[in-house]
Amino acid sequence: MNTLITEDERVQLLTNGQDRAEGQYVDPLPVVRLFTPDAHATWLLASLNPADRDTAHGLVDLGLGMPELGHIKLSDLASIVGPNKLPVMRDRYFQAVRPLSEYLRLAQENGSIVD
Repeated sequence: MNTLITEDERVQLLTNGQDRAEGQYVDPLPVVRLFTPDAHATWLLASLNPADRDTAHGLVDLGLGMPELGHIKLSDLASIVGPNKLPVMRDRYFQAVRPLSEYLRLAQENGSIVD
């Protein structure tokens, strides 16, 4: 079990992922915010592929001024460390306030995720 997300977050991510897999148009609220505490990377994850239960979809901001929607495996995120060897962490206080598309629009306007 990946420790980057809680079981409740996993359930919500999988529910959103199932909707995407069934071809439904979904613009969910991001479920979890992950970040590198010693670098400038952030991931706002909105869904998890139900087929492999590892590939997440969401807003990716690697701190290069070019945030975009993308996919990343939770198992890959669990192996990432920043320059000071700190691992990716979950923002325990994150509460999404807008749908993923709005986070994307604002991030692209500002060059980074704003909340």
